[in-house]
Amino acid sequence: MIKKIKSKIVASFILMSVSMIASAQEETVKINDTLTASTTLVYLDSFQLGLENWKVEQMPEGTAQVKDGKLEITDVAGCTIWLTKKFEGPLMITYDACVIGEDGPQDRVSDLNCFWMAQDMEHPNDLFVNSEKRGGKFSNYDNLRLYYIGVGGHDNSKTRFRRYTGDGERPLLPEHDFTDKKYLIQANKVTKIKIIAYDGIVQYYRDGERIIDFYDPNPYTSGHFGFRTVNNHMTIENFKVFSLKSEKIAK
Repeated sequence: MIKKIKSKIVASFILMSVSMIASAQEETVKINDTLTASTTLVYLDSFQLGLENWKVEQMPEGTAQVKDGKLEITDVAGCTIWLTKKFEGPLMITYDACVIGEDGPQDRVSDLNCFWMAQDMEHPNDLFVNSEKRGGKFSNYDNLRLYYIGVGGHDNSKTRFRRYTGDGERPLLPEHDFTDKKYLIQANKVTKIKIIAYDGIVQYYRDGERIIDFYDPNPYTSGHFGFRTVNNHMTIENFKVFSLKSEKIAK
């Protein structure tokens, strides 16, 4: 009983500390040559509370656990790990990721993927009604409405961005299909990822380099974020979500 009380006190203290940090941190981000935005940190996760704020959808034999302050995913047949908190844009998401390529059975350098602004159009107020049905199988996500990027898919031979429409369609534009080595994964390297969704501007950065710069005339402005992978071994840390507010437009 005492241990449970102590655990609750520690958890409350951590949440309070996170809230204080989040309310204090602000900076400016350049979105393009004519637009900058002020940022306010609204959520951070250093995984001190384990996966309390995450929903794991994973095919059999895979694992997702917190180890040494990092989310560690070891996957066999498919995995999505959703942040259970829903956010509205404009926003920026940042985190550090590392795909492990050593001697482990799942150390396949591939599929540093993610979903964002995800919504189940059949259940727009609850993404997790069909969580068990999806179960981590990639094709079971086709009917969600979301943005998706697959970095280093197909055994680290392709990087692709798609806009899922929510009715099974997930078109791939030629300009969002990359095969050049510079767009693929470097094994055992911590990569800094940044995602921006701002009034129709959809961007994906890796180590400061902008890979995707897409304008959506009918943008997705709210939804859930999820890490996505298959048959690999990777770690995630320093996950943050920022709200964005227009600061100035250069003339």
